[in-house]
Amino acid sequence: MNKSSLRRALSATGIAGGTAALMMAGLAGASAHVSINPDKTTANSYALLTFGVPHGCDTSGTTKLTINLPEELTDATPTVNPNWTVEKVTQTLPEPKKLADGTSITKRTSQIVYTAKAPLDPHLRDALVLSVKLPDTAGKTLYFPTLQNCEQGQTNWAEIPKDGQDPHSLKAPAPSVAVTAPGAAAGDGHMAASISTEQAASVTDDGSQARSWAGLIAGVAGLGLGGAAFFRSRSAKASVSK
Repeated sequence: MNKSSLRRALSATGIAGGTAALMMAGLAGASAHVSINPDKTTANSYALLTFGVPHGCDTSGTTKLTINLPEELTDATPTVNPNWTVEKVTQTLPEPKKLADGTSITKRTSQIVYTAKAPLDPHLRDALVLSVKLPDTAGKTLYFPTLQNCEQGQTNWAEIPKDGQDPHSLKAPAPSVAVTAPGAAAGDGHMAASISTEQAASVTDDGSQARSWAGLIAGVAGLGLGGAAFFRSRSAKASVSK
């Protein structure tokens, strides 16, 4: 192999390797925050909201997750997770609130607190599921500020974007769900695209990460095929020259 051919091969390998590294960095960033995967976002519907619990506080395991419900919601039903204990925290309202069915309430569920039976390894992730009744009106984004406590330290996922601000620019964005009209597609709002409603499936990476993995695999496969073709070509030329 002459020096020119070698340089071209190394250059192609370096470009592909650099691209793979950037994609891996993107994957790490995409899974770094507490996010919500809703099975539906339609107004006036019952939805399962799966909260993805990412890595701990740096290298410290997660011990507790406190999910604050937005004022638009009056209650939430937590799904049992064998790795956690769960508690519903109620709040007394300053004045009775009238519901759509004509009844009134004086208390609401303000927080859902999941406490880990053993600290969640910072190299693993888990999924916690809430069942909620979404508001009757579409067009509203619901924010769920979430405090992640770890063995050492904590992260408060509570930042809410201002008007016109890109939510992806926030360091610790609050998990959110955009309530949509019937037939409308779910928005991003720091939540992944719709996925299976099964909790077991929710433990896996979200749809965007799956697509990124597919792209990464395709890129690496392309590099392998290109390298194989290059060396076959070199071998063929060597055989002819003999």
